[in-house]
Amino acid sequence: MENHLSFSCHGSQPSAKSSADYSGIDLGFHVSDDRDVLDGLLSQEHMDTCERVLCLEKKVQQQEDEIICLKSALADVIRRLGHVEASKAQSSVLPSKPNIRGTPTRRTEKSFTNPLENARVTPSKRPTTPTHRTTASPRTNTSNKKWSSMSNSLDSPSFHRDGQASNSKPVEPKTSKPVEPKSSKPVAPKTSNSVESKRKSSKGYEQESSNERSSREAEWRAEEGYVKIYLRGRAINLYAPTSVENVDVTAVADPPSEKLKLEWVYGYRGRDCRSNLYYLSTGEIIYFAAATVVLHNVEENTQRHYLGHTDDVKCLAIHPDQVRVATGQVAGHDQKEGKRKAGKKDIPEADKDHWPHVRIWDTMNLNTLHVIGIGDFDKAVCCLSFSKLDGGNHLVVVDEANDHVLSVWDLSKAHPKKITETKSSTEPVLAAEFHPLEKGSIVTCGKGQISFWTFEGGSLAKKTGIFDKHEKPKFVLCVAFAENGDIISGDSNGNIFIWPKGNNRISKAIEGVHEGGIFSVCVMKDGTLLSGGGKDRKIIQYDSSYTKTGVETEIPENFGGVRMLNQGKGGMVLVGTTRNCILQGTVDLQLNPIVQGHMDELWGLASHPSQQQFLTSGSDKQVHMWDSMSRSVIWSKELSESAHSCCFYPDGSVVAIGTETGKWFVLDCGTHETITSHTDGNEQIECVLYSPDGKYLALGSRDNHIYIYDVTEDGKKYSRIGRCTGHSSFVTHIDWSSDSVYLCSNSGDYEVLYWKIPACKQETSISAVRDLEWASGNCTLTFNAAGVWPEGADGTDVNNVCRSNNGKVLASADDFGKVNLYQYPCYHPRAKKHCYNGHSSHVTNVSFLFDDSRLLSTGGRDMSIMQWQVV
Repeated sequence: MENHLSFSCHGSQPSAKSSADYSGIDLGFHVSDDRDVLDGLLSQEHMDTCERVLCLEKKVQQQEDEIICLKSALADVIRRLGHVEASKAQSSVLPSKPNIRGTPTRRTEKSFTNPLENARVTPSKRPTTPTHRTTASPRTNTSNKKWSSMSNSLDSPSFHRDGQASNSKPVEPKTSKPVEPKSSKPVAPKTSNSVESKRKSSKGYEQESSNERSSREAEWRAEEGYVKIYLRGRAINLYAPTSVENVDVTAVADPPSEKLKLEWVYGYRGRDCRSNLYYLSTGEIIYFAAATVVLHNVEENTQRHYLGHTDDVKCLAIHPDQVRVATGQVAGHDQKEGKRKAGKKDIPEADKDHWPHVRIWDTMNLNTLHVIGIGDFDKAVCCLSFSKLDGGNHLVVVDEANDHVLSVWDLSKAHPKKITETKSSTEPVLAAEFHPLEKGSIVTCGKGQISFWTFEGGSLAKKTGIFDKHEKPKFVLCVAFAENGDIISGDSNGNIFIWPKGNNRISKAIEGVHEGGIFSVCVMKDGTLLSGGGKDRKIIQYDSSYTKTGVETEIPENFGGVRMLNQGKGGMVLVGTTRNCILQGTVDLQLNPIVQGHMDELWGLASHPSQQQFLTSGSDKQVHMWDSMSRSVIWSKELSESAHSCCFYPDGSVVAIGTETGKWFVLDCGTHETITSHTDGNEQIECVLYSPDGKYLALGSRDNHIYIYDVTEDGKKYSRIGRCTGHSSFVTHIDWSSDSVYLCSNSGDYEVLYWKIPACKQETSISAVRDLEWASGNCTLTFNAAGVWPEGADGTDVNNVCRSNNGKVLASADDFGKVNLYQYPCYHPRAKKHCYNGHSSHVTNVSFLFDDSRLLSTGGRDMSIMQWQVV
């Protein structure tokens, strides 16, 4: 990989290669020009549309339920009317008894009844968590990614070993008599494969009554020697070793003595965020990834981390004093849907940090100074800016709601207060900045508009930019301010427009400077102007009169297009890219990568068996080998398929990588070349694992099978010897016994099965496997991991677990952005844990390094890798 690029003082021809895809729709390395120009905004609009469609589907379903009830009630009324008419006709022809006044006629039913009393009303399936995930990475199709959100085997009743069905059919409305719901447990959604619906179904268990919860608590069956836990209503029997004679399921196990400390964050959110890379007076660069704000000292190769946020950080602003920082986040995992009409007073204290809000904090000691906007914002905070001329006493905030409400806050008091707010635009707003030389002036830009606001007397007045004879762009993507007060804008047509201070008309136009959109413009300290293209990946320099100097460069395609340009230390420039990389260098020499990362959903993670290295593979088709000591990429390779899982050969010489299409590769770690590739089925390879002796390779697939290969020539030659068939759902995790004879596997419908290798036959005798020693601890459903499942879990909340190599600690990756640490073995259902924030999306994988000195974790949609030091 080329690790630098040089500037040329001559004009260069546009690259014939198309740029990377940042729309979140195509997983490939190339895209159409339009999607690149729109910078993923079309994808965001598409996801917003999907959200509205989902809301309409819920309303339609509710109306269908009401129609069923009305039909039932109408049928009951017709039946009663027919009964009354028949009685009248009979009494008029053959009176059986004279009707004596004062004697009431006997009725077996009420004379007048509410028609709806005899109809069963289906409980509303309202979600208890927000659809805020649209503000994360703009990936829409995750049906094959998030195995925990899939329920293909749970949509119909299936039976486990205890003979209980996994779920039951809802009772249909009856017309003869009222039918009461048998259970208060809501039915899990079956129509959505998204992570959001998974969270909704898992949260739904919190609504169960105390009696139902108590009936589903874990049990210890001493005669059979197993712990029974319940996941999504299904009983799971986890057999204990014979050495365990009793398990007190009411006991609370202590957390481990070991703890985690966040040491390094790999990645940068450049794919779909802007104005997110700055240089601080401390000598650090500041940016964000997932829910973590990173302060990175490049010279000392160290990082500090602000961990106050609970979900995706979306925007960043630096105070004029260069010490304070404001960061805005999206709605958290536990926020209730929508904005509360009753106001902030109804928000429980424990839930406040999960609402969209802005945090103002100190970069010196990382202490939070203020938290503002809780209950005021809907989906997310998308833009922030401090005022410049009054010492940063005001903050402008844009809410990423439908109306993109713009609000101004007074920070001069001990408790910040909102001064005013107004609807900004129904279209996306991409930037909002206080003018550095004009008091009370605010500039916003976005889809089809640039607006100039005047903040005076506690109110906001707006003037829209007029393009006159110039073609109005579809998007105004960025703004900057010249030393004389001119406002410089870059748009999706590749044009730069100059707007004089205090004027909403263009004074100068530099048209067609980039092929495609201009994602960033930056005025350097020496007065020169830099513009960065997202499609052509060029950085072009201009003098103070906006004339090209002839100095320009093109960023290599593997780093992506320009997302953000900013002044670095001295004369250096910082470049954030759309492929989640950060480059640093000088205009006249070269740019070097200082941060690299994945740019799509990330699941594959494997630690080297004997070195301080680890490997990751993701849906962006990229494979990266990382060094945990230098905290950098050692080598990278692009595959032809999107990757999902990976595993090292026992001596670390080769690595197997499973993809989303059923194809899998074996790479040589020395030459980085592909040794062999095979295809098993056409479904995703969920997990791959070599046997401890290196003789076999097991691959768990979404097609419900485990494929077994014989491995020879030190991992260079592979031949399939069999297929383990027996699971009724997709395989999620596998573990080898230490003697490489047995295999344990879990599936999407919570089965725990054992297999004898190389016969590939299911081992049905519990006595044969319950005392086995296991070489790894990846399966989430085993006796030694029973305690990682939270109360009311639906079986999808824990994505992966990993046992430390010394057998003392168990780490888990959950669906709520948490990395958890337990004592091992962890078989008490109420086990205590150490819980750590940092990720914003579901944590997809965890892995200890070979010496247990560090733990690695990967985020799904946040695409970040976090390195935790075990202390």
